[in-house]
Amino acid sequence: MTADDWDRPDPFTLALAPQPGDIDGLGHTNNAVYVQWCERAGWAHSEALGLGLADYRRLDRAMAIREGHYDYLLPSFEGEALLLGTWLTQCDGKLTMERRFQLRRASDGATLLRGRWALVCIEIGSGRPRRMPAEFLAVYGAAVAG
Repeated sequence: MTADDWDRPDPFTLALAPQPGDIDGLGHTNNAVYVQWCERAGWAHSEALGLGLADYRRLDRAMAIREGHYDYLLPSFEGEALLLGTWLTQCDGKLTMERRFQLRRASDGATLLRGRWALVCIEIGSGRPRRMPAEFLAVYGAAVAG
């Protein structure tokens, strides 16, 4: 697997391997597990950028998933070494962002999943859409991949 095989340069990555509880009745990783992995990668990336849950609570703002789309391209199996990459790909500077995902098998670099989230900034206390605070703009805006 080479850096050139990613959909975009310099992904934030998580190394993963399906565990016995991740496997469904068809003998491969359950699709819901992929969604959970994307959530884990999104939070880990945000924390690595310097915005964690404590910051969200302090600012009474959060980036909430408005839409999630997942293209399940190939299965994965128990114990397989996988790498999940994620990027912020859009930030409008007001309310919305886009995050993309690519899950690859380490042994051959094959892409197993591509995903996209449309995110909206909300006020945690009310759940209503609100403008992104300056901290979100500074951190997330600077992290948008080309």
